[in-house]
Amino acid sequence: MKTTSGDLSRVLLLATAFCLLALSGCATVGHDFPSSFVTQIDIGKTTQTDIRTMFGPPWRVGLDNGRKTWTYGLYHYSLFGKDSTKDLVVRFDDKGVVTSFTYNTTKHKE
Repeated sequence: MKTTSGDLSRVLLLATAFCLLALSGCATVGHDFPSSFVTQIDIGKTTQTDIRTMFGPPWRVGLDNGRKTWTYGLYHYSLFGKDSTKDLVVRFDDKGVVTSFTYNTTKHKE
């Protein structure tokens, strides 16, 4: 089978594209938020307005057992390095006051 310069060009182009994808093998989803404010959330007292002031607009909104939830999250996945994630889910009552929250991160304090 005879190889043409067009075939070699396509192979070289595909190999280059594959290498670029492999080298950049990471994805980031969500929005960063100041996790230092998490300790200031006071269940039964902190309001939606307070949460928005501390963390900005939520990345996602939804319902949990009929209660409004706001989610703040930043998820960075890497093919070759360490993944890093952090998320905050805040649940509110009908008056817009925090009833509970969950904060998780893969970052460890040394």
